[in-house]
Amino acid sequence: MSSARRRISHELKDELCREVNESSRPIKSVATECGAGPRRCATDLKKYKEADGGTESDSKTNVSEPARLRELERENQELSESS
Repeated sequence: MSSARRRISHELKDELCREVNESSRPIKSVATECGAGPRRCATDLKKYKEADGGTESDSKTNVSEPARLRELERENQELSESS
């Protein structure tokens, strides 16, 4: 006998996709936390990016990563100087 599949609402799919896009958490972690399968979440994420044009979320990532890197390098420098 096959098990019943759980339907995931569009709102939850969008929320999962935003969480993966905006955080550095892996798809598997986000999907498991919400009770969704990681493969399904990956498929939904791909569709979400295609529907969104992929440019907005990609540009956010590209802009914030260098800023975050500079911040971490500055912190490392401060810690090295204080020790």
